[in-house]
Amino acid sequence: MLPYTVIFSLCALALTAFASPVSTAGAAQVEKRATGRGTWFNVGLGACGETNKDSDKIIAISSQIYANGAHCGESVRIKNTANGKTATAIVRDECPGCGANDIDMSPSLFEELGDLDTGVLRVTWEFTN
Repeated sequence: MLPYTVIFSLCALALTAFASPVSTAGAAQVEKRATGRGTWFNVGLGACGETNKDSDKIIAISSQIYANGAHCGESVRIKNTANGKTATAIVRDECPGCGANDIDMSPSLFEELGDLDTGVLRVTWEFTN
């Protein structure tokens, strides 16, 4: 008789969970903004197939987000969390050494947000298109 008691208890527990009301009011949409490290690199031929110059406002995104070039050409808004400065860039490269939410920026883009000598900035960023 004991196995039936266990089965009955598990079924009752499952039914209780499914019967519990769940509010969908005010449910948050999937967050599009990422927070990570922002670094800079000397650009050239990027993984997106475009050759860029250090004066171009471009970024490389992590391999986890790059998705075989699915985001190439997309616009990104970046904010330095320390000083509030913002800039816009285009995805043109992949950054295999970056953490999931980190970005690598062209020198001219990095300079819009901070000093090159800093080397690393804490940034938030999001796709804008």
